Amino acid sequence: ITDTADNTFFYNQKFSNLIGDIGEPTLESMTNLFESNEETAAHFANLADQASRGLTNSIELHATRDGRDLWLVITAQPVDGWAGYIHWRIDDITQELEERRSLDEEREKLIDFTDNAPVGFFSVDENGHFVFVNATLARWLGDSIEHLVGGASLHAYFAEPPAPEFEGIETRPYDIIAGGGAKQIGEIKMKGPGGRVFLASVSQAVVHEDGGHVRTRGVVHDLTSEREMRKELQASEDRFRRFFEDAPLGIALSDSRYDIRDCNSALAHMLQVNLDDLDGKNLEALVHEDQREAVLKALNDIAHERIMPTPMEVTLLGKTTVPAQMHARKIKFRGEKFLVLHFIDLTDQKDLEAQFAQSQKMQAVGLLAGGVAHDFNNLLTAIIGFCDLLLLRHKPGDSSFSDIMQIKQNSNRASNLVRQLLAFSRQQTLRPRTHDITDILTELSHLIRRLIGANIELDIAHGEDLGLVKVDEGQMEQVLINLAVNARDAMESDEKDNYLSIRTEAFSCDAPVEMIGGEIMPAGQWVLIEVSDTGCGIPEENLNRIFDPFFTTKEVGQGTGLGLATCFGIIRQTGGYLNVTSIIGEGTKFSLYLPVVAEEDSEEEETKEVKDTAPADLTGTARILLVEDEDAVRTFSERALSNKGYDVVTADCGENALEVYRGLEDKDLDLLITDVIMPNMDGPTLAKHMREENPKLKIIFISGYTEEKLKDHMGENIWFLPKPFTLQQLAAKVKDVIQD
Repeated sequence: ITDTADNTFFYNQKFSNLIGDIGEPTLESMTNLFESNEETAAHFANLADQASRGLTNSIELHATRDGRDLWLVITAQPVDGWAGYIHWRIDDITQELEERRSLDEEREKLIDFTDNAPVGFFSVDENGHFVFVNATLARWLGDSIEHLVGGASLHAYFAEPPAPEFEGIETRPYDIIAGGGAKQIGEIKMKGPGGRVFLASVSQAVVHEDGGHVRTRGVVHDLTSEREMRKELQASEDRFRRFFEDAPLGIALSDSRYDIRDCNSALAHMLQVNLDDLDGKNLEALVHEDQREAVLKALNDIAHERIMPTPMEVTLLGKTTVPAQMHARKIKFRGEKFLVLHFIDLTDQKDLEAQFAQSQKMQAVGLLAGGVAHDFNNLLTAIIGFCDLLLLRHKPGDSSFSDIMQIKQNSNRASNLVRQLLAFSRQQTLRPRTHDITDILTELSHLIRRLIGANIELDIAHGEDLGLVKVDEGQMEQVLINLAVNARDAMESDEKDNYLSIRTEAFSCDAPVEMIGGEIMPAGQWVLIEVSDTGCGIPEENLNRIFDPFFTTKEVGQGTGLGLATCFGIIRQTGGYLNVTSIIGEGTKFSLYLPVVAEEDSEEEETKEVKDTAPADLTGTARILLVEDEDAVRTFSERALSNKGYDVVTADCGENALEVYRGLEDKDLDLLITDVIMPNMDGPTLAKHMREENPKLKIIFISGYTEEKLKDHMGENIWFLPKPFTLQQLAAKVKDVIQD
């Protein structure tokens, strides 16, 4: 308490403690508590002035004491009966103020949380008007909080307001579902900004207060994002399931015990079992017993964090055994370890490998057959040639004549075998000429009738407007005879009537046609010859092998396996195609497709046929260089031509032939006869060098291979003579070339 002169009249202990070491417990010392506030003195003067006028007033000031912030309320009031005396009261409100601030901060946080929560909050009254809305719901509804709580109705924001009643219970303006209730939950279509409608899950509690008032507490969840997330999740699952099920390889998911927990239909299809049969099946039971130990070891390595270095080839056991390539890796899902296994079906690959190996084998057999035939042709040329030389000295009636003829006849039979070998290896020499296939069949029909016997009826049907084909007549006859004989052997049973049908027709195709063995016949005009029988048929497993050389289903000694291979080789070398269809117990049909010859080509006949009948005079005086690496052939040819009066110079190889030619004084040479296949320098290379020195030199190539192989080397003044040849064929060819 201060007197009229502002001197301290009275103070209590708490005031003394508050002043502390600032000074004496006076009003002046008290003002020093607030020295940081420049207006403190004015505040105190104002309080004192008002108190002297009989008024009581207070002011809240901030002070610092011992480094601690203090908030003090200073009150000045007059003392009744003591004029000029003032009662100063100091209240410390620091703790109260801090508690109030903390409460205000929590309230602000709560308001901020409510407004920005990912869910909407609202409350409506008994009339359905909003009394509270948080900012989130206001944003979803596309409206302001002020407008919503200013009288907006809850049902106005429903796309489909609830029905007026439900089971006899009236729906109130504050209900979110028909019939209402104390606890209401439903999925409501609500109106958003711009007329957008969104689906929301609304939960509302209804509280009835005194006086008939109602207050609701509602929570709103926007289901749009949740629905989209569900759709995306479902779409993701559908995509995964589609990729999983439609994968072109088998996929399995196994647990740590190697039991299958899931697999796709491709794996079930691969094993030819039902999908349910694989559920829970152990992987060990799916692998061939010879591979189980290796497979389990590989899976154990993967399960222990080791990587499978390379995929494994395994044999899977289903209704059939399936070769497959296995890939495996470990994954973790929901704390559990799994193995993901991928199986690639290798059946087609293995079949292709087998076909490739078979193709390589057949190619090797073809090369071997061609090589054997080439060497054999040289031997036959020598044998037939020396027989011809002996026959010049041993005429009919001579005791040796019949022996020599027997040797020559057997040599000719051997040459037919050589032609078969060359036919299936497609290296024979064909002499194609333009023919009407009807004429060939007509002439051959009598022979076919005798071959098939009286118990088989032959039916030949000739087509119209067939067009001409360019074939070797003898080889074409061999094809038809081989097919007829095979048909006869397939119809040995007398239990039913047997028929052999040969039918021709004009065939045209606008698109390629696939033949047996995967060969593709191009589009074009063809003459079709169908040879059908009513025999036992060919098993399906043999259909793709019947054209392989040495493949036969006949007993040992009954067939060589070259018949159909020869037919196939002749038809393909002619430019045609061969197909076959067969039904067990009903018969087999061979279809031969020969290309139709264009009109301009049919007018140009082949005139290179070598005839066995010789001109009246086969003698000559020309100088001939004969080059042949086979001694017997060279000796026979030299003697044969020398006997006809020719001046023959010989060489055993291409290099020696060039030396002989360059050693001739006058370089006068009329004809070069050279073998095609020789060591080091072959015939075409020798001919090239000889032509460089003598451009007009006439050349005859002799070979056991086809003339087709020499098509790049044939040209003007170049002829071809196939082996084996007789003395007359050699002399006639030389005479024709010299006179040409």
